[in-house]
Amino acid sequence: MNLKQAILSSFGRDDLKSLLDELGIDGVDRRSVDAMRAKLSRSRRVSTETLLGGMRKDEIKQVCEGIGVSSAGTKPQLIDRLMSNGSTSAKPARNGKKTMSETENKATEEPKAERSNGGALDLPALEQWLWDAACTIRGPIDAPKYKNYILPLIFLKRLSDVFDDEVTHLAAEFGDRDTAAKLVEQDHKLVRFYIPPIARWEVIAEKKWNELRKAKDKDAKDCGIGEHLTDAVRAVARENPRLSGVIDVTDFNATTAGQRIVDDGRLGSLVNVLSDGRYRLGLEEVEPDILGRAYEYLLRMFAEGQGKSGGEQFTPTQVGIVMARILDPEPGNSVYDPCCGSGGLLIKCHLRLLEKHGQKSNGRAKLPKTVAPLKLFGQEIEGSTYAIARMNAVLHDMEAEIRLGDTMHRPAFTNDDSTLQTFDLVTANPMWNQKFPSATFENDGYERFTHQDGETNKTLIPPSSSADWGWVQHMLASVGPSGRLAIVLDTGAVSRGSGNTGSNKERDARKHFVENDLIEAVVLFKENMFYNTTAPGIVLVVNRQKRHPGEILLINASRLFSKGRPKNYLEESHIEQITQPYLDWQAVDGLSAIVTNEVAAKGDYNLSPSRYVSTGEEVEVLPLDEAVVLLAEAEEERVEADQKLDDVLTKLGFEGWRNG
Repeated sequence: MNLKQAILSSFGRDDLKSLLDELGIDGVDRRSVDAMRAKLSRSRRVSTETLLGGMRKDEIKQVCEGIGVSSAGTKPQLIDRLMSNGSTSAKPARNGKKTMSETENKATEEPKAERSNGGALDLPALEQWLWDAACTIRGPIDAPKYKNYILPLIFLKRLSDVFDDEVTHLAAEFGDRDTAAKLVEQDHKLVRFYIPPIARWEVIAEKKWNELRKAKDKDAKDCGIGEHLTDAVRAVARENPRLSGVIDVTDFNATTAGQRIVDDGRLGSLVNVLSDGRYRLGLEEVEPDILGRAYEYLLRMFAEGQGKSGGEQFTPTQVGIVMARILDPEPGNSVYDPCCGSGGLLIKCHLRLLEKHGQKSNGRAKLPKTVAPLKLFGQEIEGSTYAIARMNAVLHDMEAEIRLGDTMHRPAFTNDDSTLQTFDLVTANPMWNQKFPSATFENDGYERFTHQDGETNKTLIPPSSSADWGWVQHMLASVGPSGRLAIVLDTGAVSRGSGNTGSNKERDARKHFVENDLIEAVVLFKENMFYNTTAPGIVLVVNRQKRHPGEILLINASRLFSKGRPKNYLEESHIEQITQPYLDWQAVDGLSAIVTNEVAAKGDYNLSPSRYVSTGEEVEVLPLDEAVVLLAEAEEERVEADQKLDDVLTKLGFEGWRNG
């Protein structure tokens, strides 16, 4: 029994069925656990590394203990130990039967994925190849860091292969490749991105960079692959200013405490995997949407490995699709994401437009010239994630203006008079329950938190314990007069404070939005779908010109999911069931309800779909994250009440009463 088989032996019937569904594997008797395990063991769609990455730490520890490997350490350390362990025999299991070898049996290892569509790479093959590449450097660094090594190199290989294809196309026009190459050297504008010789993949793959260096300078010293890769990506950035701060953010030669973070041996292994002769990332082999989807697959895998920090920059793909179908962008629309992470939600809007208006040409969907593309804008606070967002946009062959910076304190998209730019559509998944000091909102210079209320202005200051409604207000201020927005929030954002006898800032915000007929819909998802938490999430839809004034659609989609490892997910049928009631504006028994603003007011502005749509399930325990936010809000309200009481008593001559 090899390692992959041993891992699958720890999966129960339901987990095996979920894994088969997630991978789209048919043709297996699902009544037989052994048959399902055998099918998955042979499948090229799931690797040993992927299985381990989707398991909880306690599950991986059980595998370690079963084969006599130390179960001490972090999850990445356990995975590395299993993947790199020697060939000594496994210890007998407690029942006296032998288990598996501690390393995989190479004779039974699943074959490499092959091209299945006439020279082009299909998505499963591409995903598996890229994940295999990522795993070659996983050992010394954790998931949040190693993506910063693998993603720029995938991007560089794509740029290099496309550059090579463009030279080939020019050769057909100018007679031969040598002539085309000389013309490109003279006029870099003949290609989309000019790749200098030291950064071309054949030089990197064949380790010819020292020859090139000495051809320019005979006294040049030899350098290792880490130093050369750093020089290569920086050379690309110099030649292509659009890629500055995008491809050149990683120092492949970086050290910490005097030691290389990733040594030349592992970088060489990574380059070798990416240089596999069966795979190219050129125009003919990989269409932009396929490569982009594979790129997002890697981001999802990294997010699953990172846990909370990963979820802050990656929205589950299916949730992004739901949001794009709800927003349903039209040709020429401007779309903005104020905390865009890796750019996934903007890309989903682009793909939605392509789905509706694209025309197939050579097997690839393209917008015809008569259909205007979306104008995409995003801002991201984290430098490495900002770079990934820009790479992601290029890989999807779409134009997007992504800027680096802190949106809440320094929004990047402003007009000449320092007011905020407005857009047709806004979409976002900000960090849930983010904490900002009250001064952030009270001293805002963009009038995001001040609203017209009759003849007076009302200021809505979010609690310092949760900026959820601060993000909603920023997005509302960024939406044009007929614009819409969709935002992912935790469930408490639509219910916290309702039913309290005292004041509550989040309830007051909901009250203002309901009274001004801005809230159009709320969609509730199943728990354990988002990477930053196991708690359920919601999508809040705000519309300045609602199709059905005075009404709010509440969709309880908590029963629509497929169980996955480590996260639940939506299938296409679930996405259709969720979005159709919104598109048709329908109340569906057990799924959706339409309530009036007056009904919402009578419910003290509690807009949780589970309050109005019963699924027949038991009421779940309040998630810990939400309980912590509620406690923090209560403490904040207590402090404010104490301050008001102190002010009153001081005026009455009882100054210092707390001290007796």
